[in-house]
Amino acid sequence: DAINDPSKYVVVQPAPSIRAPLGECFGMPIGTNVEGKMVAALRRLGFDGVFDTDTAADFTIMEEATEFVQRVKNGGTLPLITSCSPGWVKFCETYYPDMIPNLSSCKSPQQMFGAVAKSWLAHHLGIEPENVYSISIMPCIAKKAERELPGMQSAGAGSDVDLVLTTRELARIVRAEH
Repeated sequence: DAINDPSKYVVVQPAPSIRAPLGECFGMPIGTNVEGKMVAALRRLGFDGVFDTDTAADFTIMEEATEFVQRVKNGGTLPLITSCSPGWVKFCETYYPDMIPNLSSCKSPQQMFGAVAKSWLAHHLGIEPENVYSISIMPCIAKKAERELPGMQSAGAGSDVDLVLTTRELARIVRAEH
């Protein structure tokens, strides 16, 4: 619906880890990188912007590095453990709650990109943040739950990420749209 809504600027951020599994969904040999085909398919599906989550991963790394330096300088809890994977965070919370203070406070790359899309990108394009519809394509279904966690609405336009699709869901959409 968002793609067909002319008032929405719909962006998609595929994770780098779906480039080969997506090809497997279409019978390509294991390990075939279909990045170019994937981007072409996403553009043909009608996305206004296709962005690589790698850039947001770089933002996360820079933020985690800053957090690490602050913890070292101020006697904070070490070691610092990344919070990029909501599955890992849930595992830690469930089985190793004593390690929760070690988790980074940084958002995952998925959530970082969503916030950037609805703040910087919206400003750069001269549109309201609520008119940016942000979709991610991730290999893990835990990312679907992550988008609904408290604190994942920092850009002030609802959820930073509006919809999360898995690799297989994208493959089904591509097939359905021929």
